[in-house]
Amino acid sequence: MKIVFATGNKGKLREASEILGEGFELVTPAEIGITEDIPETGNTLRANSLQKAQYLFDKCGCDCFADDTGLEVDSLGGAPGVYTARYAGEGKDFNANMDKVLYELKVLESEVHTAAAMGLKMKKVSRRARFKSVITLIINGEKHFFEGTLEGTIAYEKSGNGGFGYDPIFIADEYPGQTLADITEEQKNEISHRGKALRAMAQWLKTNA
Repeated sequence: MKIVFATGNKGKLREASEILGEGFELVTPAEIGITEDIPETGNTLRANSLQKAQYLFDKCGCDCFADDTGLEVDSLGGAPGVYTARYAGEGKDFNANMDKVLYELKVLESEVHTAAAMGLKMKKVSRRARFKSVITLIINGEKHFFEGTLEGTIAYEKSGNGGFGYDPIFIADEYPGQTLADITEEQKNEISHRGKALRAMAQWLKTNA
């Protein structure tokens, strides 16, 4: 089954292909002649996911899906959230995004230490965080939604050479002491937020498509 996946990210494409497995051929927008940036101006992950999938469907009229993923850090009020891919600003890469998250947590922790030295009490900074993915599948013109969440914490520094995005600073609860960039791709796929959403979509497709 051929499905257009709204991404140009090779890491995401590889992850999706491995999880969906045989029987599914994933095609990028560029491969069908859609080379412009796909808009994502929604206020929620679901809205962005739907917007991207709908844009693709309106352009090609073919079966397609899009995902939107956000990193939510508790002590940052749920940020980066919908701004995950551009947290450090437009045109910045994920190294800059990660640096901003690490810096902001460090500033908060410094404020707590300063307050403690002055005899003041402040709530300890939590490094709890989670990745959330929402997939919108449009098949035969009908929309279907699938979600996945991965709980964990933010590391104090980058670690590992694998993965992509924020993987070098995210420690999943399932692998304490290791970031997603430290573990193997197979290990990550078994627990990842996007993997959970993709598996739910794959199961639906095998049953209903």
